[in-house]
Amino acid sequence: MKTTRTCQLLIVVIFLSMGTAAADLPAEENEVPDVKQNTEGEEEEEQVPPLGPLGERVVAGQSVYSQEETPAPEEAGQAQGEQGHEEPQEFVVVGEEKEDLPDQPPPPKPKPKEIPVVIGGTAAGEPCVFPFLFLGKEYADCTTEGRRDGRLWCATTYDYDRDKKWGFCETEEQAEERRQAEEMEEQYQSAVRMINTTNRRSQKREAYERLLKISGKGHTKASEKVAYAMLFGDYMAQNVTKAKDLFEKLALEGSPKAQMALGFLYAAGLGVNSSQAKALVYYTFGALGGNLVAHMILGYRYWGGVGVPQSCESALTHYRLVANHVQSLSSVANDVSLTGGSAVQRIRLLDEVENPGSTSSMLEEDLIQYYQFLAEKGDIQAQVGLGQLHLNGGRGVEQNHQRAYEYFNQAANAGNTHAMAFLGKMYSEGSEFVPQNNETALQYFKKASELGNPVGQSGLGMAYLYGRGVPVNYELALKYFQKAAEQGWVDGQLQLGFMYYNGIGVKRDYKQALKYFNLASQAGHILAYYNLAQMHATGTGVMRSCHTAVELFKNVCERGRWSERLMTAYGSFKDGDMDAALVQYLLLAEQGYEVAQSNVAFILDQKGSRIFSENETYPRALLHWTRAAAQGYTVARIKLGDYHFYGYGTDVDYETAVIHYRLASEQQNSAQAMFNLGYMHEKGLGIKQDIHLAKRFYDMAAEASPDAQVPVFLALCKLGFIYALQYLQDLNLKEAVSQVDLDQLLGPEWDLYLMTVIALLLGTVIAYRQRQHQAPLRPPPVPPRPAAPAPPADQPDQQQQQQPAPAMPEEQ
Repeated sequence: MKTTRTCQLLIVVIFLSMGTAAADLPAEENEVPDVKQNTEGEEEEEQVPPLGPLGERVVAGQSVYSQEETPAPEEAGQAQGEQGHEEPQEFVVVGEEKEDLPDQPPPPKPKPKEIPVVIGGTAAGEPCVFPFLFLGKEYADCTTEGRRDGRLWCATTYDYDRDKKWGFCETEEQAEERRQAEEMEEQYQSAVRMINTTNRRSQKREAYERLLKISGKGHTKASEKVAYAMLFGDYMAQNVTKAKDLFEKLALEGSPKAQMALGFLYAAGLGVNSSQAKALVYYTFGALGGNLVAHMILGYRYWGGVGVPQSCESALTHYRLVANHVQSLSSVANDVSLTGGSAVQRIRLLDEVENPGSTSSMLEEDLIQYYQFLAEKGDIQAQVGLGQLHLNGGRGVEQNHQRAYEYFNQAANAGNTHAMAFLGKMYSEGSEFVPQNNETALQYFKKASELGNPVGQSGLGMAYLYGRGVPVNYELALKYFQKAAEQGWVDGQLQLGFMYYNGIGVKRDYKQALKYFNLASQAGHILAYYNLAQMHATGTGVMRSCHTAVELFKNVCERGRWSERLMTAYGSFKDGDMDAALVQYLLLAEQGYEVAQSNVAFILDQKGSRIFSENETYPRALLHWTRAAAQGYTVARIKLGDYHFYGYGTDVDYETAVIHYRLASEQQNSAQAMFNLGYMHEKGLGIKQDIHLAKRFYDMAAEASPDAQVPVFLALCKLGFIYALQYLQDLNLKEAVSQVDLDQLLGPEWDLYLMTVIALLLGTVIAYRQRQHQAPLRPPPVPPRPAAPAPPADQPDQQQQQQPAPAMPEEQ
């Protein structure tokens, strides 16, 4: 049975690999409409609703511009018009003819609603009639209104009040099961709210204990959360084996998140024997079920050729789908309208250990308290800085709109224009603490704009562009965006690109749109990356480039909410829980995060985790250093050279080590790689021995980094000594002496000259020694000192203090 199942899985893998190598994976056809997010615990729960063939959008601010109808393949390059103002217009392809993108199946048609046949009541066996009228109110579905036992019922005629024809929509057993399910769902939602609203670890543990009890009753979502908590060690004891058992049970029930998790376990070899074929199958099933993390993992695998044939178009399909839903589900877009999104903390453990505090992007608690002290004393810059930190979150500070509003309000009252503009932003977007109010936002934006603040100018431009509190005026919107862009404000650049792209208020100009999107992307604005990716994917205003589009979409996807797991993993590392940190970084590494890949390799390299056996540590570290190096991380490339040089996780291979060092030297100008190449040239390891080339690489290393100057100096001293020894070995002294003719060099009387020089030297030495033995001259006698007057008898202590010091030897 087990052999048959394995064969079936392998057949599915081969079939899927052949299909995806030829065309993009039609992953959008299996979608689940449950898109509710929980920001704590496991990875994102968003499931993918149906998409059209392309789903292209150019996004500005918070608005997502998508087409209602599915475009035909030849019309796939249409741009989205301004929401509520312009119709979608066609893309203009510049350069070569645009390559047709793979078609995807149309969304499935909704099934007609089943009409239940009533049980019992006054009309048993008759179908329900929807809508029906009960106590003057229409009901479009079965209801529990009017019943104390909570059973669902419906009427079999339109007017129940007149006809009194009704029946139950469920049996008593079904009603009891439904009531229990509703009770468990209420308990689940209560536990999730506790997890998301508290910062106390004790309360979070209590909430997960509740989820564990609910999971035991068969609640699917609670089981998923508990399984992920056991896998990552989130407020529960880490237990990979129990997590695997739960995931297998949930996968049989059709849970996409469980299927994705099983794929991760097989890919990483956690609790099971590593199998990339099974991992691919489970990832594919998870993606077909609508799991975005599974789509992201497949995108990375097709982009890098990890376990599948490398296919840029397949990677583009997966990454674009995730990026679209990152935007449409507002998991990022709500936070990026003026600030470019909350920063993703990418902390490298290697740099953190070697240079503590130098590369950490987290603010220390003492530093935060210092800024808070300055803000309380009235320091405006500290108030604005803390306001921005609390507004967007990041750098170790949790998002808190109330604190942000308080700091901005203090700075705005002191006349700070940035604070005024950000207060306008908060009122424009609205939140739980600050209600949305266009009029108040407009007042703050105008004050800041009149004082020349680019944030206020951009806010005014948004107001005139979308008619927020003012009539729509594209000319004024363009004017304010240009003023903001001239001062380098990223949102002004983004909005200008959007207006040029869609031809709103200006003549459509894709080149200008590309220019402004590029400027905004240099500041890290996620919507700029997204819009550039769409343009490169469709060849709009630029030559179509699948590779560039994939890299840009990958950047967008890595800003999703799952990036918060980076900080959770770092927290586990700081707490000393290496196993939990390793598992979390492993999942992020599967998703393609280069920082996570290098951190996994670092933890394995330091042998800080007990999950894997000692003989597996270096081969796994080598694998993740390889993946990180493929994404351009210089230190990972050098580590690959070191592993092949010393034979860590592989056989000693000096030639391969030279290749990696040379790549790091030529592509990333690494001083360490140059120094290593110099050493290998000096010793002739994996390359021809050449002292001159060794010196050249040593000199290049010293020029590339000041830190390399001292080791380079020592290496050059050693190299010079070795060179001198080799020169002396190559030189035959006996032959050289025999060939020297002193009569020709110094003349026939050279022996007399030599004796004269020796005699002079001897006389000089004798004269010098005689001068040394002469007695030294005596110093002149010291005249006697006059006697000091006797002090009074009542001052014995003072007399004792004023006694002269003992005479020096010369005076004696």
